[in-house]
Amino acid sequence: MEIFQPTQWYIFFKDNLLMQKEENGTCSIPYGTKPPVTPPEGQIIHRVLLPTGVTVRTFAIDYPMAETDRWMMTGLRASFDHLSLEDYRAAGKAYQIIYWDLHSRYCPACGTPTEQRTDIMKKCPTCGYELYPPISTAIIVLVSRGDEILLVHARNFRGTFFGLVAGFLEAGETLEQCVRREVREETGLTIRNITYFDSQPWPYPSGLMVGFFADYESGEIKLQDDELSAGAFYHKDNLPELPQKLSIARRLIDTWLNNVLI
Repeated sequence: MEIFQPTQWYIFFKDNLLMQKEENGTCSIPYGTKPPVTPPEGQIIHRVLLPTGVTVRTFAIDYPMAETDRWMMTGLRASFDHLSLEDYRAAGKAYQIIYWDLHSRYCPACGTPTEQRTDIMKKCPTCGYELYPPISTAIIVLVSRGDEILLVHARNFRGTFFGLVAGFLEAGETLEQCVRREVREETGLTIRNITYFDSQPWPYPSGLMVGFFADYESGEIKLQDDELSAGAFYHKDNLPELPQKLSIARRLIDTWLNNVLI
């Protein structure tokens, strides 16, 4: 087995991440000069440069590892509950590289097998087409009306919680235009005072969520039935089940609550 400089190893089966159990009940990412499991034959071991400047390694395996006293695998979302925030974010980037590798084996222009030229670029040897890890940009917006906020339950939510209006950016749109369009399409409402909040990589599988605040201006709620199963304005003292802490949706809501309660 090849020996590397000491590094963290982000190893996935589909979207399940291998983690090492710690005595305090948390988990960590395997670390060492060689991977804790043997990569499948022909599998590329990808080098991933993190925003922190640290380099880690990642690859996919073709079988799920059984849980032991030392090891466990869990879905990328669920790993948020076990890992440090830094390791969870690193796992998100590593998974996006794995996903990109799996979905860029052939040139989309001519069908020729691609060749990896850099850590984040593949090239078609026939037509020269270049492929980079794609990022799908989406907006998410907290719409407030006094002491109330607009909360919705999307049909694709995995649970009973209520979240915020969100949707993908379309070609030719600004982010603010996308915010207005998504709110109008999904709820029939008109908004104003759109202000940027923050952004968050969303590796499920390759997204960037861009968060905004906005104020209600006019209209009655008329839900887009094929997208939303429920939606209403909720008072700050009577909120339904909210999204998990890992999401920018929850940070938007918590920030609004802190400001309203001042």
